[in-house]
Amino acid sequence: MNKVIEADFFPRESELEFSSSGSTPNAFGVDRKRRILIVDNDRDTTHLVKILLEKTGRFSVLEENDLILLDIVMPETDGGEVAAQIQADPELRRTPVIFLTALVTETETKAGLRIQGHPFLAKPINIPELINGIEENLAAHATF
Repeated sequence: MNKVIEADFFPRESELEFSSSGSTPNAFGVDRKRRILIVDNDRDTTHLVKILLEKTGRFSVLEENDLILLDIVMPETDGGEVAAQIQADPELRRTPVIFLTALVTETETKAGLRIQGHPFLAKPINIPELINGIEENLAAHATF
């Protein structure tokens, strides 16, 4: 049975436009989209966030990654365990992680608190805030 996803929270086109391009030039001077991996047990949420992020024209949501959006509560392995595995992997440890969770409030998100040293966003996800969080974390990790 197919689920119907309510679309009344989708951002308008004008809300998706930001002043910075969000892409980075590669060795040939050509802009490339930033790659993001989303990890969540809810396929509808993952697919929706993928569509909305790719709609900006600045991100490509693939299995390769520059940044990981990670749900905390998942049935098999929780996001905290996955984050610990990422941190333990020498090839991934520098990859920024943003937790997505329904376990916190919007106020806690805005307070700058962190979970296991990683920023988080409250669900339901506010796409402009998600995009800002992605851009801030990519910029902060670009200095490494």
